Amino acid sequence: MAKDDFQSIHDYGLPLFKEDIAEYTGAKRDEISTGLGDDSSVLEAGDGMAVTTSSEIFLEGVHFDLTYTPFHHLGYKMVTAAVSDIYAMNAEPVLLHLNVAAPNKYSVQMLKNLYKGIDAACKDYNVELAGTDVTASHQILVLSATATGLGNKSSIVRQSGAKQDHIICVTGDLGAAIAGLRVLLREKSAWKESGQDHFQPDLGDYEYVVQRQLVPKARQDLLKGFTQAGIIPSSMTDITRGVVNDLQRIGKQSEMGIEIYSPALPISYEVRNVADEMQEDVDKYAFYGGEDFEMAFTIREEEVEKLKADFDDFSVIGKMVAKEKQFIINTGEDRKIKFDLFET
Repeated sequence: MAKDDFQSIHDYGLPLFKEDIAEYTGAKRDEISTGLGDDSSVLEAGDGMAVTTSSEIFLEGVHFDLTYTPFHHLGYKMVTAAVSDIYAMNAEPVLLHLNVAAPNKYSVQMLKNLYKGIDAACKDYNVELAGTDVTASHQILVLSATATGLGNKSSIVRQSGAKQDHIICVTGDLGAAIAGLRVLLREKSAWKESGQDHFQPDLGDYEYVVQRQLVPKARQDLLKGFTQAGIIPSSMTDITRGVVNDLQRIGKQSEMGIEIYSPALPISYEVRNVADEMQEDVDKYAFYGGEDFEMAFTIREEEVEKLKADFDDFSVIGKMVAKEKQFIINTGEDRKIKFDLFET
């Protein structure tokens, strides 16, 4: 290959690269009803059941920084990331397989703390750690997890089911994880400049956002709300790359347009305070922050009040529209921002 032909994934764009490789799916199996492109794969089993599987990879220096991430928090977050994709399919995670590649610079005690965090998360989500492998790494810590879940075939939710005028909802509040990260990065920078040996920042005023960054929780309670209300959402995904990027996937898969109302985005007081301190746009935290592990889902308009009777920790932020391949952000100031759904 000529030097001029070399193109890095960064320059090309990771989302576009993922679309390109979606055609390389190996042998087609009739039992697999959902493969690449959704939150989890779906294997149709007997007795009306479906098996869902999802995987995650965490690289030191890319997905986490051990300067400010305790090992037990890292273990907990890894499990949250893995099971969140299973919940996004409206299924229940049941088991986890974990692989760890660790360099010698980390002690046995540190790695045991990692597994203590994994154990705590698995207990919270009622998941069994059914397999694990540990090997050596030359420089960085690498974690890889595969979660497996079970659900009724008839109630599995995919990203492709949204219809025109279905209401777009999100759980909890948005932007807290990126706000926590911004605080941690600021404190790390101040620590480096101070020349002190130990990193011991005072994060008392930022407890909420830092917790949302270091120890996020998957929204298993939403599925219980759906069950109690007798509702199956038409589409759903977890919010890991920011609500705009994650809703784009629903729009693409459903072949529908999306319109959201930025004043309706649920943003906490704590997140607004951090954005003000950083002199940054708080809406961008919510739009593009990622790692909130909240859920975005669509339901019919008449189901909104029905769900509120059993689960009220969600906000209506928009609706699916017929303008195919367009994402519209209504600012509430007689101004609409429009872009193509295939932009990344």
